[in-house]
Amino acid sequence: MSTSRIEGLYAITDPALIDAHELVDGVRGVIQNGARVIQYRNKTDDRHLREHQALELVKLCRSYHVPLIVNDDIAVADSVHADGVHLGRHDHLVTDARRTLGDHALIGVSCYNSLERAVAAEQDGADYVAIGRFFPSYTKPDAAEATLDLLRAVKARLKIPVVAIGGITMENAALLIEAGADAVAVIHGLFAQPDPAGTARRFARLFQTHR
Repeated sequence: MSTSRIEGLYAITDPALIDAHELVDGVRGVIQNGARVIQYRNKTDDRHLREHQALELVKLCRSYHVPLIVNDDIAVADSVHADGVHLGRHDHLVTDARRTLGDHALIGVSCYNSLERAVAAEQDGADYVAIGRFFPSYTKPDAAEATLDLLRAVKARLKIPVVAIGGITMENAALLIEAGADAVAVIHGLFAQPDPAGTARRFARLFQTHR
């Protein structure tokens, strides 16, 4: 899996925003309208349901040649043959994920507002890093705030893709794209909207306009 595929709209699911019965259709809609990466994020349901949902998303994403990343859970990512895993501050090490998922897996690391953590993640073998939150976040309201200057510094220092995350909406995403973000990761600003598919299309157009 090429890291160049981490770009554009990076859509993150949330069981609070997408009913389990609507999950696949909801994700299909945003893929068809420009989402370039899907992350399956479910921290509440049991392992059996999470594996079932992740497997259905893997099948969907493969049919559109879009990578499916599993949030936090290396075991689930491995069991459904997902394209990769995204790790946070308290999750496993990049080396653990690489050992389990293999050389071709996409491994992302949340680096919050730390250039040092981003540099370390790249050195440890991460395929991309996520920086943020940049704006008030519905999902993580207490997360440390990152700045556009930090985003520019991370882009200047790292060779791997940089994903901006945290409170991103149609109204503020252009600032991050212009500052160099390879992708913008969106949860509430996408799936909580009245028309997620149409919103995905507008996000995709931002990358065409501001690149």
